[in-house]
Amino acid sequence: MSDTTMTSHDVEMSIWEHLNELRSRLLRVVIALVVATLISVVFTEHLINILLVPMGDYRPQTLAPAEALVVYFRVALIGGVTLAMPIILYQIIAFIMPGLLPHEKRYLYIMLPGVGICFALGVAFASFIMLPAAIHFMRGFLSTIVENNWTLDHYINFVTRVLFWMGIVFQTPLLIFLLAKLGIVDAKQLGRFRRYAILVISVIAAIVTPTP
Repeated sequence: MSDTTMTSHDVEMSIWEHLNELRSRLLRVVIALVVATLISVVFTEHLINILLVPMGDYRPQTLAPAEALVVYFRVALIGGVTLAMPIILYQIIAFIMPGLLPHEKRYLYIMLPGVGICFALGVAFASFIMLPAAIHFMRGFLSTIVENNWTLDHYINFVTRVLFWMGIVFQTPLLIFLLAKLGIVDAKQLGRFRRYAILVISVIAAIVTPTP
């Protein structure tokens, strides 16, 4: 009769195997980030010009000697993270996949494409609809008594945060879908708390939306 009880040595080996795998995947993530950021550096000036499109003919100013340089490398890093995101997600999924149950894996396969699509839709909505209207409004707000001269650092920070948070906000349908599949919410509950949800979303939007 074989002994199926795990010994402390087996548990220790299993832990070390997981730690080694985690270290290996983290190393791959770091390498992917470095390579993607180096590639992004080549196109950073073009990326900054794209982010400046909502400003129209107006160009922001810099108030510190290294401000343009800092913004340049920040945008390069953001571009690098964006380019490396498929590899990062793959490494995360490959690490957690063995521990998931069959139905959890099925939900993961359904959710992953949706996450990317919804995030892209959120970014597109912010880029083509929200940001142009918001920038136009804020440039003209109190323009008769103040001069709206924005710095490059503040403007890029504002735009990138809006793009990111709109991508997150557009994940709401997927979150509701997942909660419904897990039996946490149903149609009646969603209808009952609709007004409260609108209020909460409005408050969260006011908090996460940055000011230039």
